Amino acid sequence: MRLKLDILIQIRKNDTMKNIENNTREYNKLVADESIEDYSLRYTPKSFRKWSEFIIANTAMGSISFLALEAIGASIALHYGFYTAFWAIFTASLIIFITAIPISYYAAKYNIDIDLITRSAGFGYVGSTFTSLIYASFTFIFFALEAAIMAQALEVYFGLPLAWGYLLSSIIIIPLVFYGITFINKLQLYTQPIWITMMLAPFIAVVLKEPEAFNVFTSFSGSISGSNEFSWHYFGFAVGISLALIAQIGEQIDYLRFMPPLKKENRVKWWVSMLVAGPGWIILGFLKQIGGIFLAAIVIFAGLSVYDAKTPIQMYNIGYQYIFDNQGIALAAATIFVIISQIKINVTNAYAGSLAWSNFFSRITHSHPGRVVWMIFNITIALLLMELGLFDVLEKILGLYSNVAIAWIGAIFADLAINKPLGLSPKIVEFKRAYLYKVNPVGVGSMLVASIVSVLSFMGLFGPMAQSYSSIIALFIAIILSPIIAYATDGKYYIARENPCAKSGKTHATCRTCNHDYEIEDMAYCPLHDANICSLCCSLDSLCHDSCKIDTHESIRDKVAKIISSLFAHKISQKLSLRIFDFTIVTGVLFFLVGTIGWMTLSMQADNISDEYKKLFQDMVLNISIVIGILMSVIAWWILLLQESRKRAEVLLEEQNENLENEISIRLKAEEKAEEAT
Repeated sequence: MRLKLDILIQIRKNDTMKNIENNTREYNKLVADESIEDYSLRYTPKSFRKWSEFIIANTAMGSISFLALEAIGASIALHYGFYTAFWAIFTASLIIFITAIPISYYAAKYNIDIDLITRSAGFGYVGSTFTSLIYASFTFIFFALEAAIMAQALEVYFGLPLAWGYLLSSIIIIPLVFYGITFINKLQLYTQPIWITMMLAPFIAVVLKEPEAFNVFTSFSGSISGSNEFSWHYFGFAVGISLALIAQIGEQIDYLRFMPPLKKENRVKWWVSMLVAGPGWIILGFLKQIGGIFLAAIVIFAGLSVYDAKTPIQMYNIGYQYIFDNQGIALAAATIFVIISQIKINVTNAYAGSLAWSNFFSRITHSHPGRVVWMIFNITIALLLMELGLFDVLEKILGLYSNVAIAWIGAIFADLAINKPLGLSPKIVEFKRAYLYKVNPVGVGSMLVASIVSVLSFMGLFGPMAQSYSSIIALFIAIILSPIIAYATDGKYYIARENPCAKSGKTHATCRTCNHDYEIEDMAYCPLHDANICSLCCSLDSLCHDSCKIDTHESIRDKVAKIISSLFAHKISQKLSLRIFDFTIVTGVLFFLVGTIGWMTLSMQADNISDEYKKLFQDMVLNISIVIGILMSVIAWWILLLQESRKRAEVLLEEQNENLENEISIRLKAEEKAEEAT
């Protein structure tokens, strides 16, 4: 009896450990309520996509109200002259339109956001983590820019200090985004006619009352180029600034994922809505940038400063003075227009940022407190950027950012538009963790190489022409490398294992861990649970260690470790090689971040420091960056060792569990034989 009791106790302990993850997962209210959560980390089911094509397209196009477009157009023209600015904006817009077509199509057809598309389009499950960070940075950078524009309007009209204006412009967005697409649809629908009318009115008034303003409009001489003539050298810089808008397609498809299914009866409406709200956003974006140049011209024509000429509140204030003789009424109208425009775009920036951060942290921490939490986090970062004076260094920030953003979008475009049609990548779009490799070298490799080369070019390492065309370099490298790497790897790093759920013939299934029903597109079979689980529960599982993919191809990490070992004539172990690889990657990323922060610090303060102290300041920032980088590398090594210790402890625990299972099995057999003998 004592033996049986011991066995039962051991079996009970073992069953308890085996069933830790089989307990029902319960999400908090912010996650469980999809009217708030909006399926932020998963496929958007048909049951939730209840809006018409027009409503979704209208909501997506409502985001193009942002007045940073006018500010960007004006800034480019004021620095590089009209003709260089015009053709640069046109070229950038054409590139954005073409690259957005396949991305928009796949998002609308398969009802997934930019992060899930990135996973499937050559980046892998973990590989797309960095792109989530890129996208999140886009949302808070532009949230800060748009909120700063709104704060400027509040300062001009109400005399509200900028610091308080930044705070008010940020806080007002939070309740508007709380209920996600459900409320945003209504907001964009009701404000759209007001916004369109107020946007067009000043342009019509100026054309009718002051047609000679066109002469000023086309005769801009750039303060940097020193001429109104077209310049190939400055054309490259101008293209790079405008191309920073390329990541806007991510925000467009965050709405396009709610499109209704494509059917024969709605084919025309579906395609028109997808093209207008997807790649078509840049048509309005192009016109608004050119409109920004025109408004800057009438500001200069009115005798105001160059700084006022690229400030949206002053642009539209002068524009409305062509409608209203009373300057107070004109300023009030301009202020109302700016507030409406900036609220319309910043609900989208905040919403998209909440999705990006949710995707990023769910993979890093295996937890998800809810989209709303990350929305507040995103707005907080933007508020800090505003207090640092981001608006004053708009061009420098966008010039650097565009190099990385276009490498990312270029890699996705190449996979969807080149690799899939050529059969270099699977036809299916797979986004679930259970069926993806952690890292796919196709997207990650092409984006990484393109980003590094273009950023180094942007910093001037390869000469002045390469510096001016760094964004174009990023695009071409990403597009060329993607199919080359896909061909070299035979496309084997796209799908880690087959999806039995897709062949089940079912339309819905119940998740084993959260006990909710989901459409089959969102389900994965988990060998650990021996049941179907939803993609979110799969993403948040922290104990499975991708055990469903243990028999797949050798990982990129292991292959690189072998190469490192061979470089040392195999005198170092595979384990040490893995350590070197991990340390190099983590330290490289940290040094890049520190270097970027240092560069931005120099850029922000360069105009405020006299020439005699500028070199001293540069040396100081460089030395501080190096010291911080070294400290960060030490911390990185410490974190890697802790991670290794944790994994070693888990392996030992698993070995002990296996030994206990074997011992229990042996004892049970011995007990049975003893009973038979008696």
